[in-house]
Amino acid sequence: MRGGGAARACRGACRRWLSGCAGPADGPGQPAASERAVDCQALLDLCRRRHFLSGAPQQLSAAALLGGGRPRCGPLGVELRKNLASQWWDSMVVFREQVFAVDALHHEAGPSQPGDSAFRLVSPECIREILQDKELSKEQLVAFLENLLKTSGKLRETLLHGALEHYANCLDLVNRRLPYGLAQIGVCFHPVLDTKQIPNSIKSTHRIAEKTEASLVWFTPPKTANQWLDFWLRHRLLWWRKFAMSPSDFSSADCQDEAGRKGNKLYYSFPWGKEPVETLWNLGDGELLQTYPGNVSAIQGRDGRKNVVPCVLSVSGDLDLGVLAYLCDSFQLTENSFARKKSLQRKVLKLHPCLAPVKVALDVGKGPTVELRQVCQGLLNELLENGVSVWPGYLETMHSSLEQLFSKYDEMSILFTVLITETTLENGLIQLRSRDTTMKETMHISQLKDFLVKYLRAAKNV
Repeated sequence: MRGGGAARACRGACRRWLSGCAGPADGPGQPAASERAVDCQALLDLCRRRHFLSGAPQQLSAAALLGGGRPRCGPLGVELRKNLASQWWDSMVVFREQVFAVDALHHEAGPSQPGDSAFRLVSPECIREILQDKELSKEQLVAFLENLLKTSGKLRETLLHGALEHYANCLDLVNRRLPYGLAQIGVCFHPVLDTKQIPNSIKSTHRIAEKTEASLVWFTPPKTANQWLDFWLRHRLLWWRKFAMSPSDFSSADCQDEAGRKGNKLYYSFPWGKEPVETLWNLGDGELLQTYPGNVSAIQGRDGRKNVVPCVLSVSGDLDLGVLAYLCDSFQLTENSFARKKSLQRKVLKLHPCLAPVKVALDVGKGPTVELRQVCQGLLNELLENGVSVWPGYLETMHSSLEQLFSKYDEMSILFTVLITETTLENGLIQLRSRDTTMKETMHISQLKDFLVKYLRAAKNV
């Protein structure tokens, strides 16, 4: 590839990727919904084999997911979630005025409320001492345990309350002018019904579960609350669809809680059914008034010349479920043009370039091994310095055919494979292979860094 070839390839590759994700979910080149359901177990097996997900085989099954189970992320899954969180943060905080980052404790003090299902931080030694005190009557024992629960901290189930506690102090940052928002990403804890270990004498028991939540709490004058809720609904739906091969698999629906407060849920159509990846609520001013009782003036913001207690809008996304959604969305089975048996299918995860955990793999072909690895090491350092994640395939000691290498990297969702050979030592030419097109192109090694940086920048700006 000479002259402007790298730039043209960059633009062409981006156009090819975009053309694949702009059409309907079941359009040309996309598997039908029934086929995706059939391929669910194949996807989970691939994700376990390539370390996107981890866990026992029974946890990584379609039946477990249908029952509400959630697998843990493996190393590549952690990188995918990190990239997803980074894109969320850029969209909601970095490139947006009047949104500030906050942090909150994983646990908070407070009395146990009726119907409160949050997990409590209680010392086993304290419980043991109470239970072993034989002088206590049944009524005294119950009273001691209830008091222990009231004074112990509870693990957070949402990031909302942490943001509300920061609200009054952060009013000074905006000179008390509304609207403005507070954002946070963190782990939350919630109870899940355990159906496996329930004794006959106990109606229900719960185990602790975790999720990585991305939260924006938006404080707005009451008169514009509904308009802002509509704005965030459109924004969030477009954002989820931006990274999808099948955008229409993301959808929205109205919802309402027990108190009659209105909101919206954004769903992804998994092979086992729709699940909400993000929820938006108009909470009114009740949550703020409850957080700051008897101090209305401290929570009033400016709406023009008027001082008002703002409405609270909550935008809460489940990044762990988002990772699972994009793994399902990106999984494709296509004809393997490299396999000798044409009946064999090529498995590939076509994750969006911004989400792919690894952007390029460096490997070696025929030639003096030591010298080729030295070239790869220098290229790796150059790419890492420019923010391009690299898989050092050249360090692998087990020999693999090119067909095996490409299959492995396709399943790892690596965008490009770079092959360094003795030709590289002679004239600086490398072979560049694309995950999405499977096409191979020849490029001078000095052009690689600029090509990859431009490609990733173009994908991010779409």
